[in-house]
Amino acid sequence: MYIEQLALRDYRNYQSLSVEFENKVNVILGENAQGKTNVMESIYVLAMAKSHRTSNDKDLIRWDQEYAKIEGRVQKQHSSLPLQLIISKKGKKAKCNHIEQQKLSQYVGNMNVVMFAPEDLNLVKGSPQVRRRFIDMEIGQVSPIYLHDMSQYQKILQQRNHFLKMLQIKKQTDQTMLEILTEQFIDMAVKIVLKRFEFLHLLENWAKPIHKGISRGLESLEIVYKPSVDVLEDQDLSKMKASFEEKFSKVRSREIERGTTLFGPHRDDLLFFVNNRDVSTFGSQGQQRTTALSVKLAEIELIHSEIREYPILLLDDVLSELDDYRQSHLLNTIQGKVQTFVTTTSVDGIHHQTLKEASTFEVESGVINKVN
Repeated sequence: MYIEQLALRDYRNYQSLSVEFENKVNVILGENAQGKTNVMESIYVLAMAKSHRTSNDKDLIRWDQEYAKIEGRVQKQHSSLPLQLIISKKGKKAKCNHIEQQKLSQYVGNMNVVMFAPEDLNLVKGSPQVRRRFIDMEIGQVSPIYLHDMSQYQKILQQRNHFLKMLQIKKQTDQTMLEILTEQFIDMAVKIVLKRFEFLHLLENWAKPIHKGISRGLESLEIVYKPSVDVLEDQDLSKMKASFEEKFSKVRSREIERGTTLFGPHRDDLLFFVNNRDVSTFGSQGQQRTTALSVKLAEIELIHSEIREYPILLLDDVLSELDDYRQSHLLNTIQGKVQTFVTTTSVDGIHHQTLKEASTFEVESGVINKVN
């Protein structure tokens, strides 16, 4: 798939933008703070209905305006699909093929993207929250059911935390409601954990050979999901639920004391091992970067294997962060098969055929012009 048209209205520093792209590498050149990353972000937001840079949607609306609008036309193997997202202070409205989508979980997945930005190097060494977000965003692209389940889980988690807070400050004393909420919580938690196990197993299958190739056969990558409750991938549903029930019965008084839910998918983590050593602790910066790059390239292949279309790749200011060898590996992998957007202040020093054949755009003060 590829995006052939993008139009912005009052998005970040763009008052108005209409641009066409080709199904190849598109390089967006410009000095810092001119709007390069905003173009990338808008493509990401059009696909995912949320930003990778901020959790506050109001940040996306141009100063003093009521709303921001992103429109795009996506070409797939068998169809051409217009998408529209309007972001206002009241919320978001999404349209697919001119039809308003009742839920964002029905909208996400119509266009698939893989974003690789400098902050993605934090996937390995950053906080567990970064890794959980990565898992949720990527599974959500290929599984609308997962998005729906996550949404339900968050609601129940919120209700459960609220009730624990009430018990903590003695506004409630009857624990019957807590038992009901815990049961609902476990039902959703188990579904999420199972899906994460399945997804990460697939991701590892794609990432292992990629990592071996980048490391010239010297390193072996392992991806390990680390749930906060002791459960195993091959456990059946009833055993997994029993593990959760046992855990929550043990920590009930502690949760009431703290007024919050101490275990569940919102507390899980992900570990990366290279040659049996935890990369976040013992890996060199080079190993950490190779791991992050392998995972991103594996995402592309995983999405293709699930939906039979390649996603759109967004490389936001990341080439300068990689050495020549990793740059070449990345560009060789995508050459000719993935529509790619590259932002950079300069292509000097990047000697690769892919970039020589790319469409180039220049951005200055929220205005974008095609150079070739």
